[in-house]
Amino acid sequence: MGLIFAKLWSLFCNQEHKVIIVGLDNAGKTTILYQFLMNEVVHTSPTIGSNVEEIVVKNSHFLMWDIGGQESLRSSWNTYYSNTEFIILVVDSIDRERLSITKEELYRMLAHEDLRKAAVLIFANKQDMKGCMTAAEISKYLALSSIKDHPWHIQSCCALTGEGLCQGLEWMTSRIGVR
Repeated sequence: MGLIFAKLWSLFCNQEHKVIIVGLDNAGKTTILYQFLMNEVVHTSPTIGSNVEEIVVKNSHFLMWDIGGQESLRSSWNTYYSNTEFIILVVDSIDRERLSITKEELYRMLAHEDLRKAAVLIFANKQDMKGCMTAAEISKYLALSSIKDHPWHIQSCCALTGEGLCQGLEWMTSRIGVR
């Protein structure tokens, strides 16, 4: 009975879910945020600090924090971790040289106490570019199959066209209330 009540309550309650959008600089984080918000490409400049927007998907409210990815800013990412339910990690599928840095940052985040319950959505961005790594290649390199204590999903996408972004959001909405 309690489960039924909880499900009904969640249908009528507009609970907000905190999301952090992280990744290295020039991965497409801000472009993805504004594609979610306005369904169009917005010309962006490197994010210094953060951008925050509320996105509503199927009555689920996501408060999305797009955090700057420059090397000098990554050490401050942990100031955004408190109460985070979802991590969106944006990977530049062309940037093979820095994928090892992305991997280091991912596992540093996953080890942080404030993110112990967070689910992880990895967007393999820039799939429209010739010579890009596939989502499967990125998954293998990041050793995603070794992540056992966080639900995760990798999704191919193109931030400029919006392709693949809705599928990622659908995965997030399917995770609400699961943990």
